[in-house]
Amino acid sequence: MKPAVLQLTKYPEWDQEVLDANYVVHRGFEIDDMAAFYQAHGASIRGVTGSAGELIDRKLIESLPNLEVISVYGVGFDKVDLEAAREHGVRVSNTPDVLTDDVADLALGMLLMASRRMGQAEAWVRSGDWLNKGSFPLSQRVYGRRAGILGLGRIGEAIGQRLAGFDMTISYSRRSPKDTVLADWTYVADALELAKQCDILFVGLAANDKTRHMVNKEVIEALGPNGMLINISRAANIDEEALLDALEEGTLGAAALDVFEGEPDLNPRFLALDNVLLQPHHASGTVDTRKAMGKLMLDNLQAYFDRGELLTPVV
Repeated sequence: MKPAVLQLTKYPEWDQEVLDANYVVHRGFEIDDMAAFYQAHGASIRGVTGSAGELIDRKLIESLPNLEVISVYGVGFDKVDLEAAREHGVRVSNTPDVLTDDVADLALGMLLMASRRMGQAEAWVRSGDWLNKGSFPLSQRVYGRRAGILGLGRIGEAIGQRLAGFDMTISYSRRSPKDTVLADWTYVADALELAKQCDILFVGLAANDKTRHMVNKEVIEALGPNGMLINISRAANIDEEALLDALEEGTLGAAALDVFEGEPDLNPRFLALDNVLLQPHHASGTVDTRKAMGKLMLDNLQAYFDRGELLTPVV
């Protein structure tokens, strides 16, 4: 018999076809009464899959007494209760590596767009202001500036490699120095000191209890009124209220964000600001990467049910 799987996220057709062909699929996003579903079908579910943004908490795990594996469609797994998974012998996988380059590309695109105010400049043209008011106001250069990368994992390192092409001075912070980085990259032990030494701070941290609000009021203000904060990691890594205060008061020059607390329901304070670039959490949102993510998610499920193994295990 095909294993029964609870699917928490809508997938593209190319992934859905494979999932439906190999498993008995229960689409959780179409179920109104999950408590009734758990009572009727919970004991049959052996696998769960969903995006990195889906909450897979202790309640869900314990509602599926025969759950064996969770395959996350995404690199982040901070929404999965790993402690509960371990307690109940549930294996967990994610989809690292395959989205690294697209996320790094978007981070660089956000840097260019926010620094050169390209969105506002296009609006200047379209509105007729170029014709009627003249040249667009001056913006900030990118070339040769000081960049800091907080959290130098796969994505952080890929961002740094791209920044090197702009002849930027690159510093980074993580738990310990990284041997694979270029010799001229500078290791800085903590987030506050890193912010003091850079003009642009990229946040690439994994999200967990230790990193929550690591970018706090002091770190944000250390960047200064000409500094910029760019986040392509998780919203929880930044104190969003402190960020909004700094953007409104001008103690931080600008921000470029692909993630938000409570997304897609953003704090309306963001929408009133012209010194923040807002993106809809789409850093991995290319056809190529989403196909690769889907394949790895499916390959993890198949490897587990065929051999009891995971290709990219978290737990």
